[in-house]
Amino acid sequence: MSTRSPAPSPSAKVPAALVGLLAGGAAGFLLTETVGAFSAFVLGRALDVAATGALLAAFIAVPVICAVLGTVIAVRRAGQNRRSHNRGW
Repeated sequence: MSTRSPAPSPSAKVPAALVGLLAGGAAGFLLTETVGAFSAFVLGRALDVAATGALLAAFIAVPVICAVLGTVIAVRRAGQNRRSHNRGW
């Protein structure tokens, strides 16, 4: 007799993945905006993303990477929460 609980269905992880995607993307956007505001107000130099391709790529990549990380973390946590509820804890 196995003590392992059955894995949750993929459809049960979809809401968690969507919330993680949105929250991670929002956090990445907030991070890039914070860097831009810090540069403009504290350093006194506005970031010109049109002139620098690497800076533009970073401002696009950071929210995307954060969104993917948010999705992965949310799906893993959703799987852990479902397993712990099945044990009766």
